[in-house]
Amino acid sequence: MGLTTDCRLAILLHGGIFGPHGKTGLTLLRYSQAKVVVVIDQQCAGKSLSKLTGIPCKAPIVDSVHSALAYQPEVLAIGIAPSGGALPEAWWQEVKQGVAAGLSVINGLHTPMASDPQLQVLLKDGQRIWDIRQEPKNLSVGSAKASLLPCHRVLTVGTDMAVGKMSASLELHRVAQQQGIRSKFLATGQAGVMIAGDGIPLDAVRVDFAAGAVEQMIVRFGNDHDLLIVEGQGSLLHPGSTATLPLLRGTQPTALILVHRAGQTHIRNHEQVPIPPLTEVIKLYETIARAGGAFASTRVAAIALNTGHLDEKEAMEMIEKTSAETGLPCTDAIRFGASLLLEAVIAE
Repeated sequence: MGLTTDCRLAILLHGGIFGPHGKTGLTLLRYSQAKVVVVIDQQCAGKSLSKLTGIPCKAPIVDSVHSALAYQPEVLAIGIAPSGGALPEAWWQEVKQGVAAGLSVINGLHTPMASDPQLQVLLKDGQRIWDIRQEPKNLSVGSAKASLLPCHRVLTVGTDMAVGKMSASLELHRVAQQQGIRSKFLATGQAGVMIAGDGIPLDAVRVDFAAGAVEQMIVRFGNDHDLLIVEGQGSLLHPGSTATLPLLRGTQPTALILVHRAGQTHIRNHEQVPIPPLTEVIKLYETIARAGGAFASTRVAAIALNTGHLDEKEAMEMIEKTSAETGLPCTDAIRFGASLLLEAVIAE
């Protein structure tokens, strides 16, 4: 159930424009091929979406799914990820209202909806509920098969969660396609899967099969593309993250791009965990990717710096400082494009 260009999309984003749980919805606004006709956020109803987010989208913001129906959406995307993986009761009732009105639903939450009896009885012909977080079928453990493929494989890695790995990956894919390269963006999280229409929800895969799931995806596309760009998840520095290692093993990357939020010194919500100097982080990723020589040496080719919280002058200064400190090409892929990242990847 990919989001095609002719799909009329409503995004449920209550509290997500200003709050911490709206990454999925904001990413859809920036990158989805579907026509976003309305955004639902009670907190920001009636305000300008483009002024609030900086994303050039003219869709109105309304206060409820009921109000959104006036704009004739066809699909309701759950663009928020509340703590605990389930919607609050009031928002759950809005989803029911949308299904009753004929909307299909794309759900990236850990809590499934397709099997919910309250929604099943409301579904009509042509409606579908797509629960993205489902483990792929026929998985096996990883076996480093991706290393035998002829294509280049780029993995974005981070100093923390939610620093912009998906955005950097998508921007790199965009510029590669513009230059005529046979590139493929491989999604590993719910927002990426919504955008791409395929991929794997890595956090829904049992840990023993995580590297195998990544490998299965890489092998599926590796012979038909020259460049695979794999969306990173988590961070080797984060005390709660288990996603990065299976991505390294399953992808067998030929190059890494390190993503970092400019000026961030500690893991978000874990002040007791400092982010080491980027030169040390680079060594860490390259050392673990190589595993003492068990796998091919893989370099961090460039730094994708997230400067969204800085003005343009400050952003340029931080980019120059980071490049000088690491000796690597550095840019903000959203702000200034990803051409520099692509050049670095090709050079590898």
